[in-house]
Amino acid sequence: MPAPDRPAMSELTPSQWSLLPDEPDEPSAPDPLVQAASAALRSRDGHFYELTGQVNRPGEPQAGLAERWRRFFAAGGSAGWQELSAKALRVQRRVLEDGASYNVHSDAPPLPGQDERDGTPLARHWPLELLPMLIEPDEWRDIEAGIVQRARLLDAVMTDTYGERRLLQKGLLPASLVLAHPQYLRAMHGSQPRGGHLQVLAFDLTRCSDGKWWVVGQRTQAASGLGYVLENRLIIAQQFPEAFRQMAVQRLAASYRDFIQALTRLSPAGERSRVALLTPGPRNETYFEQAFLARYLGITLVEGADLTVRADKVYLKTLAGLERVHVLLRRVDDTWLDPLELRPDSILGVPGLLQAVRAGEVVLANAPGSGWLESPGLTAFWPGVAEELLGEDLLLPAIQSWWCGEDSAWRRLRPRLAEFIVVPTFSASSTTSHFAPIVAAELTAEALRALAERIDADPTAYTLQARVKPTKLPVWTRGALEPRVAVLRVFAMTDGKAGWKVLPGGLARVAPKRDPLADAWLSIQRGSLSADTWVMTDGEVDKTTLLSQPLQPADLRDVHWTVTSRAAENLFWLGRYTERAENSARLARHVIEASVMVQRGAMPPPMLPLLDELARRHGLVGAEAPAAEDDPRGFERALLAALLPSSGAHSVGWNLRALQGCAQALRERLSPEAWKLIHETAAQFEQHLRAVLDRPGPSASMSDVLNVLARADTHLAAITGAQTDRMTRDDGWRLLSIGRQIERLSFHAEVLAETFEHDLALTEDGFALLLGVFDSTITYRAQFQARREAPPLLHLLVHDTDNPRSLAWVARTLRDRFAKLARHDPGWAADIAADLPVPEAWSLAELAAPGPALVEHLQRAAAQAGELSSLISQRYFAHVLGAEQRVWL
Repeated sequence: MPAPDRPAMSELTPSQWSLLPDEPDEPSAPDPLVQAASAALRSRDGHFYELTGQVNRPGEPQAGLAERWRRFFAAGGSAGWQELSAKALRVQRRVLEDGASYNVHSDAPPLPGQDERDGTPLARHWPLELLPMLIEPDEWRDIEAGIVQRARLLDAVMTDTYGERRLLQKGLLPASLVLAHPQYLRAMHGSQPRGGHLQVLAFDLTRCSDGKWWVVGQRTQAASGLGYVLENRLIIAQQFPEAFRQMAVQRLAASYRDFIQALTRLSPAGERSRVALLTPGPRNETYFEQAFLARYLGITLVEGADLTVRADKVYLKTLAGLERVHVLLRRVDDTWLDPLELRPDSILGVPGLLQAVRAGEVVLANAPGSGWLESPGLTAFWPGVAEELLGEDLLLPAIQSWWCGEDSAWRRLRPRLAEFIVVPTFSASSTTSHFAPIVAAELTAEALRALAERIDADPTAYTLQARVKPTKLPVWTRGALEPRVAVLRVFAMTDGKAGWKVLPGGLARVAPKRDPLADAWLSIQRGSLSADTWVMTDGEVDKTTLLSQPLQPADLRDVHWTVTSRAAENLFWLGRYTERAENSARLARHVIEASVMVQRGAMPPPMLPLLDELARRHGLVGAEAPAAEDDPRGFERALLAALLPSSGAHSVGWNLRALQGCAQALRERLSPEAWKLIHETAAQFEQHLRAVLDRPGPSASMSDVLNVLARADTHLAAITGAQTDRMTRDDGWRLLSIGRQIERLSFHAEVLAETFEHDLALTEDGFALLLGVFDSTITYRAQFQARREAPPLLHLLVHDTDNPRSLAWVARTLRDRFAKLARHDPGWAADIAADLPVPEAWSLAELAAPGPALVEHLQRAAAQAGELSSLISQRYFAHVLGAEQRVWL
């Protein structure tokens, strides 16, 4: 049979050389520009859409991607487009890792360690959007020129208003709008603050339907956001490195560096100036960004309690003495700055600060008295003021507004009230009213009439603003590009030479949902998102960085870490409240057990007076509690009720709350684990105890109460271990340890003295009580078995320097830690140490013999511990001892 015909080898094509079937061609990668265009949802008509660079018109299709966004998506390629959802998750994870938050009373989930029920603001995760706002070089130059002009204008207005008042005299600014504003400070009139009135300003802008950027608001007294701008940039730039590089995005570090240099240039000490950031504290909404900004700039974060004014100079209270502060970048609003001249109930400010500013001894950025410039009622007057002071027309337009205090304007616009947004003219105060902006179009006819009548009654309090259609920014959500209303905050900062520079970036705020009726007001507090802002340059990108550089051995040779007096005081009381909570929990357990045993006849009644005295002296019951001898059951009920923090007694719950408060003020120095442990100990104690005490029935189960106390005691032992083994042994830690030893020495000396005074120490029950309170039961039994004698008991509890609960060990540790803390002033330390107790030197025979010697020694030791606490507070916290010790002039 003939073989079948086969093609000659020379006729085979390369694809036929393999006997395997041909592989299909690989699918081509999707074009990211096509994907972006197809994912872009349509923006509402009449709004400028940043993604397309145009305004949508009714009946017309939405335009394609703007050139800037084409370059953005093309830089990442198809892989970059496909990873957008993963990048969004990485952004949120980075926010969590950084602990970036915004404190606000909200229904949003709190961060770990935050509890809505304890009255503190919830720490909401910083809401950072993935896609940035993109701004081309040409349009940024227009923004920059307009912002610099407005900064010059506001600075000139401040100089005139607190000086010659030409604007008021000529009627270019209404006196009733300026002088009636609660943030116009008469205490600053006639003053010429060093460095001028204004050093940093923020302006809120949005792009309207004409494609131009319009000013919608300004922040002049304590503008926030500079720290969040940094956090946004550090996170978002890492998600799009190719786009960031290819699009020549201008960096921010040089502007921050120049700003700090400008502030030091204005200060009385020049380059040797100490710059600090004055914060209202951890409960403030933007505390995270304040702490973040201070770390980035390398300046000290301080609260009002950290500072003192002496001879018109501002000093930082530190453990090493008073250190001069020359520049304060503040986040505290005007009226809270100085309780001597402004609000007397303020605990956020510094007494005498205004006088220091007037004397030119400190640069306060911004100077007090600038808050009135934020009033929206002034908007219509700025063009005329600019013509008068600068001889220029304003480059950046502002949204139209009409102050209702102008009778002709209000009468003309009253019939058209539904067309406007009604905003407050003044900030809230005892003399002015404040309210949230009202979109009049959303009101019913009856509500609209009521609003008009309210304006008739007090027209100066109201300002009408024209409704605008803000720009829309694309937001990546559920695989689509969704248009959201956006507002851009940009910052102007002094150059230290009477000029201004604009930060080449900003903080964009984006609506939390599509097409809201919020117009141009977007508040992070009300749930808005934030976005990074990329300003592109057609020149060279500045490579300056202020991120931490590797430290060299020479940098660490003479390193000096400043411990502020406020942080030191909180550490001191953190130690005291930890020990006090532990002592009160242990004492409460023993008093409850003993009280129950007395009532059951298992313990002699003479123990009741001792239990009553111990409970009252150490805060376990209030003064109104019945006497244990007269009403044992009533005493017991008072003892249980006092365990809760809201009882008014300084018992276990109160001490745990106080411990939590100290830890809250030290969040920057405590590890997340330490803070979480302290918070959970306080929260769980209250939760479990309430569950036991509120249980239906005739009375609470004593065994359950004792279990709650035992659990708290275990948690407190863990807190003590964390403080002992996981904290750096600096002067702050020494103060923490000293606080613990002072509390332990005083408590144990008093309990021992009271038990011996009642002649119950050598009874079976008194003996057991002492060993239990001193947490030395097992140690005593191991050394002395069942002997119930005074000498071995006093040896273990007073003399034994190997027992960390003995008075000798505590007093020796206290002396050693105090000597190291006060090493810079050995003479003063030696005088103080000479008055501290030395229990190991007390004669054991004299202590064990009948007579008052033991009780006198113990009472004196407790008093000496209290005296040391007072001396430490006066020297290191209040600085009323050794006040002339100034380590930086």
